[in-house]
Amino acid sequence: MDLFEAAAADGRGPGSATAPLAVRMRPRTLDEVVGQDHLLVDGSPLRRLVSGDEGVAGPASVILWGPPGTGKTTLAYLVSTAAGRAFVELSAVNAGVKDVRAVIQTARRESGMTGRETVLFIDEVHRFSKTQQDALLPAVENRWVVLVAATTENPYFSIVSPLLSRSLLLTLSPLDDEGVAEVIRRAVSEPHGLGGSIALSPEAEAHLLRIAGGDARRALTALEAAAGATLAKGADTLDVETLESAVDRAALRYDRDGDQHYDVISAFIKSMRGSDADAALHYLARMIEAGEDPRFIARRLVILASEDVGLADPTALPVAVAAAEAVALIGMPEARINLAQAVIHLALAPKSNAVILAVDAALDDVRRGLAGPVPPHLRDAHYPGAVKIGSGKGYAYPHDEPGGVAAQQYAPDAVLGRTYYRPTRYGAESRLADLWERLRTLIRGT
Repeated sequence: MDLFEAAAADGRGPGSATAPLAVRMRPRTLDEVVGQDHLLVDGSPLRRLVSGDEGVAGPASVILWGPPGTGKTTLAYLVSTAAGRAFVELSAVNAGVKDVRAVIQTARRESGMTGRETVLFIDEVHRFSKTQQDALLPAVENRWVVLVAATTENPYFSIVSPLLSRSLLLTLSPLDDEGVAEVIRRAVSEPHGLGGSIALSPEAEAHLLRIAGGDARRALTALEAAAGATLAKGADTLDVETLESAVDRAALRYDRDGDQHYDVISAFIKSMRGSDADAALHYLARMIEAGEDPRFIARRLVILASEDVGLADPTALPVAVAAAEAVALIGMPEARINLAQAVIHLALAPKSNAVILAVDAALDDVRRGLAGPVPPHLRDAHYPGAVKIGSGKGYAYPHDEPGGVAAQQYAPDAVLGRTYYRPTRYGAESRLADLWERLRTLIRGT
């Protein structure tokens, strides 16, 4: 008995009225899948795998990589339906090598006796250790099972290379608001969903989209809870208030394309610039809950690290860049921790805007035409004929000078004596202020 048969037997299958709404609304065919059009074109590897038309070499094993609620489990179920395949599901959270080997042994026996293929679906495969992943290799190599492994983490970092090279990697995209809205509307109207038992106010739908954050399963779970609360009080329309009480999450007034987007990000930046870590975390939480793109938040942190902290804390920029890389590497919701760490660091760091003032002052001079030729002794002297025209003549090599500093003109005549970088006396920049003053005196002789 495979998973579908077992679920149906105890009344929890996709067709059962007692199954969770997210299970009941699981697509029965590829054409019902929302938001993964790049994987579903005619003749695509996924369509051939689901149809059972993989060619003489047999079915490929697949790694499905994408955020939560984008359809990884659904696609695994659809693969299992092709040609009457058996389906076995393991979770890497609680399964071990013994469980994997037992499934493989049963699959080999089933294939030898009846010719029936087995789909082994492993959820959160990134949680398997290297040893556990290596245990899958013989089964994949010999096609004893059709492995469908799902992960929310970058497989190039979380899955061993031999397993990755033997599998077809399919990347699922986050659902946009229109995709999640389509899933919600189907669930409200279709007989195996809510069957039109309630209506959904526009405000409630908008709040559901914010709650979902691109996760269709989260949207359906919240919808089911709120629909039950609506029917329990004898109403026929789900409103924001009922939705809030059902999912215990306030409706944020935040329009990612409107004024609130700009107001909240402005307050976020100004809170960090003003060294209020608590306020900055509040605005970070509002953006996360509203489904703001975490990459946008990370980019703002990287900018602020140089614009408002700069060399007062030289570690600020590496911390911000590391947070941005963490967002790309592991994604949400885990990356909220990395973002929060960077926010706290930047808020508490000593502040200096000397870097942005310096570069903008230099740009202003260049734009006003203050450029002029490069001093002859600084020009490139490595090409034939350079010496004849005086390029490089008189250049003082700093490493030959006491202290490694040579007194000579570096700036062109047009900006000779101009000072762009004016370090503050805050944090680590205080030491740089003294250093730059001494260096400037040595170099310019003033």
